[in-house]
Amino acid sequence: DVDGYGKFFGRVSLENNGGFSSIQYNFKAIDVAEYEKAYIRLKGDGKRYQFRVKSSRSERASYVHEFETNGNWQTIEVPLRQMHPTFRGNRLNIPDYPGERMAQLRFLIGNGKAESFELKIDQIWLK
Repeated sequence: DVDGYGKFFGRVSLENNGGFSSIQYNFKAIDVAEYEKAYIRLKGDGKRYQFRVKSSRSERASYVHEFETNGNWQTIEVPLRQMHPTFRGNRLNIPDYPGERMAQLRFLIGNGKAESFELKIDQIWLK
């Protein structure tokens, strides 16, 4: 975007078993063992979103943190080792995110309704 941030936006459709939209970024796996939290500076539209990570691109499970947006710029705090595993919208009965490696991050909206959405992403960092 010309204002220097990423923008995840569109319209969720319920057709063809829809009801969600996501955007992902794959990268060479990095060691994240020394970090406790991810922080995301963003501006949403008042809707609920998910921040998801994977330890490797071939991993089936995504580890999820859900958050609400409030229409203003805000910083979301994500406790990495409390992210729960899911696959195709179902929570899995396996341990939470081990927080050792990261190779994919994703934002998802899946509120189960046909709606427009817009999420501006300024910065993501680990601490």
